[in-house]
Amino acid sequence: MGIEKSTGFSDEMSLLAETAAAFEIHLSSSEIHLFRVYLLELWEWSTRFNLTGLKTRQRMAIELFLDSLIPAPFLPDEGSMLDVGSGAGFPGVPLKIIHPRLDTWLLETNARKVRFLKQIVRSLDLQGVRVIQGRVEKPGEWVCVRGFHVITARALADLPQIILWCAPLLLQDGLLVAFMGAEGEKILEQNKHILTSRGLWVHKHLPYLLPGKKTKRHTFILKKHEA
Repeated sequence: MGIEKSTGFSDEMSLLAETAAAFEIHLSSSEIHLFRVYLLELWEWSTRFNLTGLKTRQRMAIELFLDSLIPAPFLPDEGSMLDVGSGAGFPGVPLKIIHPRLDTWLLETNARKVRFLKQIVRSLDLQGVRVIQGRVEKPGEWVCVRGFHVITARALADLPQIILWCAPLLLQDGLLVAFMGAEGEKILEQNKHILTSRGLWVHKHLPYLLPGKKTKRHTFILKKHEA
């Protein structure tokens, strides 16, 4: 089983553990083990296919793994989570590692990335994960639940489009996690009327600077509350 392939990559895992701890995210040895296997699989696939666009393992550890974990302390331990446009599993798989009891759906349109997602779910022996090839704008073709407690969107589309696609799929008091770049605050302010119209409000605003980066990123956790 792929989970046995966990040798090497010690420097990257030390970097991930140290930088995550700086954000009050303390990874256990078993979680580090899973991230090591994940990085190994991702690196091997990336030598053949351009899954992420990143060329070093260190950048993958920071810009993919760590960035995905930023909202982890503020998410529920149980319930259902939909990762829209999951790509190579970000942020859905790292968040699943931290919150193993979250029933997780990984939604992706690209067939090659869907194959990778299925491989990584097998390699990590993750339970309660569904990999779905489909489009968020066509939920009737794949969704079979009444809604999700958490929806994540990273590098998916602009904020108004994310809200229009995802808000209808949220349960009451559900959380929409939107990962945004340096202009995140400005973009959110410009689109407050769209949030209001969809019953969303800002539950958490997480501004942060990733190691090695010069500009802040902003992750917003939006909560659904309709009268």
